[in-house]
Amino acid sequence: MKAPVVLGIESSCDETGVGLVAEGVLLGDALASSMDAHARFGGVVPEVAARAHLESMLPVLREALDTASLDLADVDAVAVTAGPGLSTAVQVGLASAKALAYALDKPLYGVHHLAGHAAVDVLVHGPLPTRCVALVVSGGHTSLLLLGDLARDPVVHLGDTIDDAAGEAFDKVARVIGLGYPGGPVIDRVARDGDPHAIRFPRALSRAQDPAYGFSFSGVKTAVARWVEARTDAGGEIPVADVAASFQEAVADVLTRKAVAACREHGVGTLLLVGGVAANSRVRALAEERCAAAGLELRVPPLRLCTDNGAMIAAVGDLLVRAGVEPSRADLAADPSAPLTGALLHGVGR
Repeated sequence: MKAPVVLGIESSCDETGVGLVAEGVLLGDALASSMDAHARFGGVVPEVAARAHLESMLPVLREALDTASLDLADVDAVAVTAGPGLSTAVQVGLASAKALAYALDKPLYGVHHLAGHAAVDVLVHGPLPTRCVALVVSGGHTSLLLLGDLARDPVVHLGDTIDDAAGEAFDKVARVIGLGYPGGPVIDRVARDGDPHAIRFPRALSRAQDPAYGFSFSGVKTAVARWVEARTDAGGEIPVADVAASFQEAVADVLTRKAVAACREHGVGTLLLVGGVAANSRVRALAEERCAAAGLELRVPPLRLCTDNGAMIAAVGDLLVRAGVEPSRADLAADPSAPLTGALLHGVGR
């Protein structure tokens, strides 16, 4: 008996992704990005993203199927990001998934975007441990989660950002120091030539009385802007590489210190580092260093699976199918601000 093939669709922001997974194995995937179309605006424009998803969905679907040497007739279930994300963008993916599920007469699984970031590591490193802590860091989210069985168990939030997500702060700081959009990759690159200890930028929510696992990156973003402004007003040059490296160090320090502390407090031996900011070289290096010192296993997906992609959504769907979880209702609606309580989003009335 062949393993069920799950097709996953991701369209929460500016990437159109399709992936195909069976029993924890990635069979094929494809991705199209509209990032270049947003660069001149300094950030993602929802209407531009939605139009790009409409244009890319079928070509990406065909490419993913071709890569996997499969036809639509081979698909046994369809999974799709139903939230959170940009409303119009999520709706394009959800409508496409519903159409496919209906046409193929296959079950539909609406999944939480952040659960996808956690599940994608399974495709590379095998099943997750019984319990682990996940640090999910992206342009829109920064969360510390306690995970059990991702398909069946509720997700426990240990802490979340109270303002800017880490990735959002990277974008804003990049704009302040003239590096453009998107900020994450360019700051990572420029910071390699800078001194991470040149400027001591603040580490927010690090006092004993602060939430142990809460995050805030608005303050460090503002601190960078004020430092640059003061330097400019004084007629001095901006040491861009030092600013980038010092800012990056502040973010990496807070993220990894709190993540390791959460693992210790909750008695888990594995830290899962996922999301777009997990591609940052300093965040990865400091996580490796601190996990090694604490005797923790660090699991980080390959760079191409850290950012949004269809494989991660197919990976969640595959876990749900194998766990025998009931699929979502046909009236499943997009939920742009869906809270992460579990991997599956059911639909109205559930």
